[in-house]
Amino acid sequence: MTQHTSTNATTTANAAADTAQQQNSPAPVLVLCGTGKNGSRVVERLRERGHPVRVGSRSGEPPFDWESPATWDAAVEGVGAVFIICQPDVGAPGSAQAVRAFGERAARAGVRRLVLLSARGEDLALPTEQAVREAGTEWTILRTSWFFQNFSEGVFLPYVAAGELPFPAGDVREPFIDADDIADVAVAALTEDGHHGRIHDLTGPRLLSYSEAVTELAAAGGPAVRYVPMPLEEYAEWLAGQGLEPALVAFLGELFAQLLDGRNAVVSDGVREVLGRPPRDFADFAREAAAKGAWQD
Repeated sequence: MTQHTSTNATTTANAAADTAQQQNSPAPVLVLCGTGKNGSRVVERLRERGHPVRVGSRSGEPPFDWESPATWDAAVEGVGAVFIICQPDVGAPGSAQAVRAFGERAARAGVRRLVLLSARGEDLALPTEQAVREAGTEWTILRTSWFFQNFSEGVFLPYVAAGELPFPAGDVREPFIDADDIADVAVAALTEDGHHGRIHDLTGPRLLSYSEAVTELAAAGGPAVRYVPMPLEEYAEWLAGQGLEPALVAFLGELFAQLLDGRNAVVSDGVREVLGRPPRDFADFAREAAAKGAWQD
């Protein structure tokens, strides 16, 4: 055999090996809103486990923008599973229509599995959930309670840091959940079999009122915070005074009327059912967040 023939044979063998490796490699997981509070945690865990990840964001490669359907096809090309996070909310006006259109494109592109981040007790989210069910792929829905991290890196953070949290929850108790637990469940649903056609009801291990929650923040070394319960109508006026658009204020009023009527004051065992361990406790979160300086300037 000549040197030229040997080189060609080696090149062909290497190309065949590369093709086989590509065929055996898992398809990427697309995480929509992959730079946000929930999406970034899922991205991090997928990468830690060696799964190829595509971050769905306007700055992603390729970019993804819910408001620009022209970006969707490139984002789903070659993808095996998608974690769907809706902005500004799974039940917001237009979310169901957008998710339905996206799901149809994903299915046509060969996406095998869709996992939706939804909310417990949110009737407004049901059309979006139905859109995922009817996309023509495997599907899983994660219905979650309010996140611990709303107090440390979310919508409540500025008010917690300022020492006064206005909110229309009254004395209703909520089974707050750690966003890290949600991310662990999401990764399982995205990468493991056995979750198709299932709705995972996810909560933390115990019920807390908002007053009790901010008390625990202070006890863990966080800031002293006064919870200020407000009637829903007064809270809507307060939001309008903060500069929110009327349509968003109206949606939030309808949303909070559902979520804060006591319907969610029940603890589930969904985290343990999926992960084989209990969900994290709020007190542990509060201590860790305080130690990391979550409420320091």
